[in-house]
Amino acid sequence: MNSEQAVRVRASENVTAGADDGRRARRRAPRRAAAQWDPGVRHRSALDRLRAQESVRDPELLPLRYARMAFSPWTYLRGAAAVMAADLAAAPHSGLTVQMCGDAHILNFGLWASPERQLLFDARDFDETLPGPFEWDLKRLTTSVYVLADAEQLAGGCGDDAAAAAVEGYRTAMRRYARMGELDIWYDRITSDVPLRGLTSEFAEATARGIEKQARKRTHRGVARQLVSEDDGQRRISLDPMKRRDEGMTHEQRIRAYEQVYETYLASIPPHLRRLVGRFGRVDSVRQIVGVGSVGMRVWLHLLEGDSGRQPLFSQAKQATASVYEEFLGPSEFANHGERVVVGQRLMQSASDIFLGHMRVDGYDYYVRQFRDMKIIPNGKQISGYLPQFAAACGHALAKSHARSGDPEAISGYLGKGNAFADGILRFARAYAEQTRVDHADLCAAIADGEIASAERGW
Repeated sequence: MNSEQAVRVRASENVTAGADDGRRARRRAPRRAAAQWDPGVRHRSALDRLRAQESVRDPELLPLRYARMAFSPWTYLRGAAAVMAADLAAAPHSGLTVQMCGDAHILNFGLWASPERQLLFDARDFDETLPGPFEWDLKRLTTSVYVLADAEQLAGGCGDDAAAAAVEGYRTAMRRYARMGELDIWYDRITSDVPLRGLTSEFAEATARGIEKQARKRTHRGVARQLVSEDDGQRRISLDPMKRRDEGMTHEQRIRAYEQVYETYLASIPPHLRRLVGRFGRVDSVRQIVGVGSVGMRVWLHLLEGDSGRQPLFSQAKQATASVYEEFLGPSEFANHGERVVVGQRLMQSASDIFLGHMRVDGYDYYVRQFRDMKIIPNGKQISGYLPQFAAACGHALAKSHARSGDPEAISGYLGKGNAFADGILRFARAYAEQTRVDHADLCAAIADGEIASAERGW
């Protein structure tokens, strides 16, 4: 046997061993048993789980958080990652560990600009990222498909078709990754056209034009045109009571706060990037209110200007706390939760923001990233016309992220060739989508009874 043949034999043996690991995992967590959902396993109510998160959030913003969650079952699901984490942990799992996104709902996938300025499709939110069983991400993704389809009042079969497409997109991609080498998986990228495949050419072209137009608007210069005004000769980020606040701080106080953040952030990024960051100076800073699940977290938006006077840069520093999964999977290996988020994002994405960094200021952990920078985040209405195709692309992107950090041969072996895995996941997703509607109704009732304070305006 020559050396090339020996390499092929060893590769074949490794693939077989990985697949065997996956098949053995079925004994720990039978695939059809994934369908099981029983609210009776809860040791704490969903409302108690939500209220347990209040201590790490700005108390002033808690009524706004609950108002946004109460808007619909869809917004409730987005804000209730902690509830679902506990519910997922109540059942046996495969033990096949990957870097989980942790909040892999369907609108937490979108388009990013790589450092080469190519639009790529990938997971986009990593606040809850942690190593854990691969199927937990997939269960949250498929559940979100059903809840979103209902929120958008799509035809009855659309949710079923889209959820099945998400699972099949994951399984098809994972089979392909199981046959690829490590570097080939690491370099694999999903381009912006992938979510549009299978559409009529006219619809795909119109959607592609919309994506291109949105990407041009969501640059730093585009954001500056939208958000920056001039006051007494000074550029300021415009304020909005539902989105951006000045917190009553003077201009000098905001400068001092930023300088403290700046020094600790620099220590977390590579030396060559410190040179680039050092060419930007702060112009203004405001507090942001973002998302649904993140409402109450401390978020700062900074406007910076390059030494050239021609390059604005918007930098966002967002508070990071313990992942909702740490209660069930053990604490993160990182002492700083901002670092946990940054490392998880770099593991899962094919290409990440070059400005990613982390810090700890006044006892709070943060991670830093560019604001927008060609990020295209869809909404339910935008993708409702091609939900199955978009869901399939999300399944593909999730499989890519899991293959980068886990064992694709073992996961593919666990999935198998039949329908047992898909049937189990889809039955769970339908049941948990109904549970989400029940939990949302309970939150609304608690607000109506005065048990939970809610803001009059949520958005």
